[in-house]
Amino acid sequence: MFEKILIANRGEIACRIIRTAKRLGIRTVAVYSDADAGALHVAAADEAYRIGPAPARESYLKVEAILEAAARSGARAIHPGYGFLAENAGFALACEGAGIVFIGPPAVAIRSMGSKSAAKEIMEKAGVPLVPGYHGENQEPRRLREEAARIGFPVLIKASAGGGGKGMRAVARPEEFDDALASAKRESLASFGDDRVLLEKYLARPRHVEVQVFRDAKGNAVHLFERDCSIQRRHQKVLEEAPAPGVRPSLRAKMGAAAVAAAHAIGYVGAGTVEFLLDEDGSFCFMEMNTRLQVEHPVTEMITGQDLVEWQLRVAAGEPLPRGQKELAIGGHAIEARIYAEDPARDFLPSTGRLAHLRAPAESANVRIDTGVRQGDEVSIHYDPMIAKLVVWDTDRASALRRLRKALSECQVVGVATNIGFLENVAAHPSYAAWELDTGFIDRHRAALFPDPRPATDRTLALACLDVLLRHAGNAMRAARASSDPYSPW
Repeated sequence: MFEKILIANRGEIACRIIRTAKRLGIRTVAVYSDADAGALHVAAADEAYRIGPAPARESYLKVEAILEAAARSGARAIHPGYGFLAENAGFALACEGAGIVFIGPPAVAIRSMGSKSAAKEIMEKAGVPLVPGYHGENQEPRRLREEAARIGFPVLIKASAGGGGKGMRAVARPEEFDDALASAKRESLASFGDDRVLLEKYLARPRHVEVQVFRDAKGNAVHLFERDCSIQRRHQKVLEEAPAPGVRPSLRAKMGAAAVAAAHAIGYVGAGTVEFLLDEDGSFCFMEMNTRLQVEHPVTEMITGQDLVEWQLRVAAGEPLPRGQKELAIGGHAIEARIYAEDPARDFLPSTGRLAHLRAPAESANVRIDTGVRQGDEVSIHYDPMIAKLVVWDTDRASALRRLRKALSECQVVGVATNIGFLENVAAHPSYAAWELDTGFIDRHRAALFPDPRPATDRTLALACLDVLLRHAGNAMRAARASSDPYSPW
């Protein structure tokens, strides 16, 4: 096992990795930008090194600065977390060149899964089911138009090199195709520096179900069951849960076997997630593979009792998988809600500022809080505005959902706008409780999930007025003291 590791990340995932490393007796090294000098992950680590100014491209994405910090600290391994450089094949190669272990898959696996087209070709050869589509190199508009007609409308245009919904367009009719293609290519080029696209048959009400896989350097592989991530807004996950509601053991076994086959096909090592689209008829198709630890990994940990970061560390150190497939079992049900500093009333515009008050539910065997901020911290314009991941567990889904609603009601954040009210609306919706899940859930129930704001009560207005008066009086008092005239109104 490693004696010391560097975490090339920030926020809640850096704190999460530090927690497991400390339990295993591994010393930790944090890196930070100027904006994060006083951040929680810096305080939690054994050592910390500045790597640059606030913008990510000048700090957390700066490979040379991170490798220099590793060399100065004596860390012999780097955990990339998620985001930033986690799926950057060049960074994995740079670590290898510097004699540092990259706690993640080989660069060749990252690169092969980084291109959606190449990934689908590999999966097709491995016998993993695919959505009908076109993943070829010929990117002429005429050829793409012909392929769309062959697949049959509606079709989905997707950026070959990207994710997160960027460069993605749904096209209902042939006459809309050319404009949608041009738009998707422009966005793909601006976001990823690559305007290649692929085409897929558009599924009307698919579920997003993903399988957690692990493979070690000796070729042993397992799956740790599935997660349902169908509740999404613009292809960004909102609520995630495990196991996926309504998935029967036979379907679970088939999806797990397909995910393991995907890992074997690319010589994978470490933690990976194979994402599938699950149709209403129970058929499933490969969507993509994420070559890193997922944001939503805690729900898998809660239902299996396994620490996936510990698994990553052990596998990266050359150890075999801690458990075999027959030693893994599902226990209970877990749901994760991502709490962000963003304003649902303003199209989820990120909200920045100081966290003047922050209170989360008490943690227990049933409630887990993963966060990278404290009361008094600033939510910066430079990074993802996540405040915390709220994860609950109970013996069954209905009980876990009740626990989620209660926990959300106990969250208190003052100083920035949050999505907590929106999350409460989703968790309280009858269709969510009834397992009526698919990726169009939020758009379909928009009226209920985004109700008109209620007018402020007389009590709220009175308290607001009192706050303004007290602030004004305090400012006047300070100004009077500064002027050396106790009777000055200024």
